[in-house]
Amino acid sequence: MAADDLPDPYEVASSPDHAFWADAAAAVVDGRDPDEPVVVKGGVSPSGVPHLGHANEILRCHYVAEAIRDRGYAVRQVFTADDRDRLRAVPRQLADLDADIVGLGEVDAGALGRNLGKPYTDVPDPFGCCESYGAHFTTLLADAAADLGVELDVVSNTDLYESGDFDDAVRTVLTRADRAREVLGHYQDKVDQDYVPFFAVCRECGRLTETITGVDLDAETVDYVCTDSEADGDTIEGCGHEGTATFREGKLPWRFEWPAQWRVLDVDFEPFGKDHAEGSWPSGVEIAREIFEIEPPVPMVYEWFTLEGEALSSSAGNVVTVAELLELVEPAVLRYFFAKEPLKQRDFSVAAIDRLVDEFDRLERVALGTADDGTASDERAFAERVYPMLVDEVRPERVRIPYTFAAVLGMTDDPALREEIARKEGHVPEDAPPWAVEEALARVERARRWARRTDNEFNYELQRAEQPAVDLDADTAAALDELAAFVAGEGAEEPPDGEAIQGEIYEVAKRHDVPVGDFFATGYRLFFDDDEGPQLGTFLGKLDRDFVVARLRRER
Repeated sequence: MAADDLPDPYEVASSPDHAFWADAAAAVVDGRDPDEPVVVKGGVSPSGVPHLGHANEILRCHYVAEAIRDRGYAVRQVFTADDRDRLRAVPRQLADLDADIVGLGEVDAGALGRNLGKPYTDVPDPFGCCESYGAHFTTLLADAAADLGVELDVVSNTDLYESGDFDDAVRTVLTRADRAREVLGHYQDKVDQDYVPFFAVCRECGRLTETITGVDLDAETVDYVCTDSEADGDTIEGCGHEGTATFREGKLPWRFEWPAQWRVLDVDFEPFGKDHAEGSWPSGVEIAREIFEIEPPVPMVYEWFTLEGEALSSSAGNVVTVAELLELVEPAVLRYFFAKEPLKQRDFSVAAIDRLVDEFDRLERVALGTADDGTASDERAFAERVYPMLVDEVRPERVRIPYTFAAVLGMTDDPALREEIARKEGHVPEDAPPWAVEEALARVERARRWARRTDNEFNYELQRAEQPAVDLDADTAAALDELAAFVAGEGAEEPPDGEAIQGEIYEVAKRHDVPVGDFFATGYRLFFDDDEGPQLGTFLGKLDRDFVVARLRRER
């Protein structure tokens, strides 16, 4: 039997009747009249640094869970740690319990290499702080979810096996081994009559072996030989030991284990990346129905995304963690990224994170009814539905300082000056409550860290406390004095803005026969004690005018 009589996993989140894809998915789940609690499940193998890609599954599940709750159901959001999988390779990077990424030189990488082929929960924690490698990285996954405001019921596969929860599933597969081989043969080559769908943990070396030589259903044991296994193109050598293992001392292959989880955990909905849509999902449907005699959960496909144009990969070291990004943006901004259409491929760029923040800020204004331009009805419907799921509380008084402007404010360490400039530019209303001002200014530190991390045009420090020493010739000094008069607004109806100051810098340099490049360099030296910096006139237009005029006149 095939999966074609189930909801199309590519269409579950699509409906013209719903502004938000999660509501469309929740409607399909509701249509099956599920028992309570409705179980929404995600899962991952804790193979290395939990990165932003893992948040994909966590938050896709979360939004659907919230949408189902809004329909009046009790919901359990489960996240399985597939921690009885084998360690297949030594990753290039690891992360400690503070989610700080470290290189292999900071841990005992040799110990990891010696434990290749063993279940993650049997591999020692390279940091020595958790019970195992698997427990360490599962903890980090749970912490990342908590940082994003998502409550997970994390379930360990190892615990399910060792507690006996998987016993009946294993017995079912091995009892129907002939049918299991037939079903698996539809999806994999080289499934012969000797194949037994079970891996045993070798009692001699601790590695998982796929060579099962006998099954005793009454005793609930298998006989095995510890043989070589293939992992990522490499061979993990078996020790040759011949022994016996119980059903609790091994695991099912992934294609059987996944539907076994549906049965054991009574799963109603599970999303997955498109890599599973053409392989694991169809086989899972057939195994669920033909072997376990259950109906599969409602499926939903989501697209993977890239990081700076490259695939996210713990093993290759191309990762960014939730903890790292929450140093740069508010949790609501990251939650917004995953609220977008799940089937559209996207690139996540730390360098361009200001654009994501701007998108979120606009969605917030639309949701709160403060957007100052025309908003399409579908955009408004999406914003009003999604926004309450992104923030801890809907508070119309909340204030957002534009992210790049916050980066400009980050060029000074003076909190009072930051607030003064933000108010001067109209980004903090006079009647804003203290909590809103505090939240708004907290973005300045995040934007400052972004400027430093990416070393972009905002990565400069305003030298406000003390004027840097600058050698000036007479022409340059005269040009600075004239620019100071212009900035002060002498003879003008109103003081100039940053754009006008930028233009005047060029003109005053020309009038005094000062090379334009040299004149800009002088300005950067006066304000940043550096030879370069942000667009100077625009930046000066954002500072308090008295200070700028005095500094141009070399008075302070």
